[in-house]
Amino acid sequence: MSFLTGLLALVLVIVLAFILYKVVKSVRDLILNAVVGVILLWLINLLGLMHLVGRSDIPINILTVLICAIGGVFGVILTVVFHLLGIPLAF
Repeated sequence: MSFLTGLLALVLVIVLAFILYKVVKSVRDLILNAVVGVILLWLINLLGLMHLVGRSDIPINILTVLICAIGGVFGVILTVVFHLLGIPLAF
């Protein structure tokens, strides 16, 4: 193997390692965001916070869980606002 081939292989490995690091870091952040969002939705219903404003609990169904999992805290806020406005989140 020539010096140039070895150098090219080293650069390629470094670039692939950097890309893999970025992908794993973003996936970890998405998973953390999803867990926080779903736990917040559950806590809102557990503590009865919607009853303080005269509304029933937010229904936990596949759509609300997906919104909270994808959006995290922003998804929970969006779900609460939709629930307060009377917009149903169901299929």
